[in-house]
Amino acid sequence: MLLEQIINGLTLGSIYAIVALGYTLVFGVLNIINMGHGEIFMFGAFMGVLVTSVLGMPLYVAFLAAIIVTAVLGYLMERLALRPLRGKKGVSHLAPLISTIGVSIFLENLAHHLFGAGNKPFRTPLSEMSIQIGSVSVYYVQIVIFAIAIILMVGLSFWLSKTKAGKALRASAENLEIASLLGVDTKKMITLTVVIASAMGGIAGVLVGLAFNSVAPQMGLSIGLKGLAIIILGGMGSVNGAMAGGLILGLSETMVVAFGDSGYRDAIAFVAIIVILIVRPQGIFGKAASGDGR
Repeated sequence: MLLEQIINGLTLGSIYAIVALGYTLVFGVLNIINMGHGEIFMFGAFMGVLVTSVLGMPLYVAFLAAIIVTAVLGYLMERLALRPLRGKKGVSHLAPLISTIGVSIFLENLAHHLFGAGNKPFRTPLSEMSIQIGSVSVYYVQIVIFAIAIILMVGLSFWLSKTKAGKALRASAENLEIASLLGVDTKKMITLTVVIASAMGGIAGVLVGLAFNSVAPQMGLSIGLKGLAIIILGGMGSVNGAMAGGLILGLSETMVVAFGDSGYRDAIAFVAIIVILIVRPQGIFGKAASGDGR
């Protein structure tokens, strides 16, 4: 029983971690919370349903479609909702946040119009396939989700630390003005960051559809709020913190459902926020606040 719940928790936590990575990348570079990320994630989930259930195409095509669509949505959001506000004289520092909230509302209403208001089933051949390990059944879907999450986390960490573009992005996250003086095309880096974060959200959307066998236009809000909880838990702007926070939250929720009252499952994320803000405001892997030069 315990092993089964740990597997379930790691599966759920892996999805949360991917969602949180999208938030933390954008926050690290732009120093804003992208409230539209949850709805971009939701569009990725619907692309998975459209490709697999409606068009009958393979799962890998669903991932490709989700990546392309959400990357385009991320580019459009950065180009139309964020870039016009950046560096503009007299613009409030809250303006980008409000702008992303507007994007969130627009995308949710667009999803209602395009896909309808109810839950849509997400069925794949993997849904019922499993292997037996002792007394525990491990579904292939869980293995796929965990493997993709690990590949994304390791790949992102490698890209950030070892490639020229990744180092440029890290420099932009440290200080946009200094990075620009050192020859980094910060406008390009900002756009690339939002596009990558959105594409990762699309992948996470497909994974959620696989995990829960259904998607809905309202799913972006709840997952998005949990993503925010995770980056506060792990540390704002910390990639390692997003990974650790996602796994911690996923395991916590699963254990509450298994051994406690499932009605408190969603409350866990926000109890964690309160505790972390009181005990360690910067989060597990975060750094104390300082001037950032943005």
